[in-house]
Amino acid sequence: MAAYVTTDSLTSFFGLLSGVSTVKYASDYDVIKLTRQGLPKKVLLSLAGKISLTLQELAGIMHISERTLQRYEDDTVVKTEYAEKAIELARLYTRGQEVFGSMDKFKQWMKTPSHVFQSEMPVSLLDTSVGFDLVLRELGRIEHGIFA
Repeated sequence: MAAYVTTDSLTSFFGLLSGVSTVKYASDYDVIKLTRQGLPKKVLLSLAGKISLTLQELAGIMHISERTLQRYEDDTVVKTEYAEKAIELARLYTRGQEVFGSMDKFKQWMKTPSHVFQSEMPVSLLDTSVGFDLVLRELGRIEHGIFA
């Protein structure tokens, strides 16, 4: 599955990553560079707050123990794989906001069990790349009026 992201989408998700350098990100290569550099813990926590995830939910998605995440200093740059997950989350939530027309509506949808996801909440699927893909595909269906 390919996720098509417009240039506006590419740059707009950086709004969810407050604390990231204000350098203009113009391409996927800039996102790769940012991912490889890593993100400070405070950016992860800010993202979690903006998308209404608890520390426990964030830790589960990141595959890190909640306690380990708590031990990091706010300015500590976390590993690349955590930065990558954070960027995926920011892109997903930006896409959801575009489809639903509001971040609040999308956040509510993410926390509502759905028969499409075998009665699980979409947010509970985000601990795997397949789960991310399922949620993105469903967003595409919703955008195009295709309901299960």
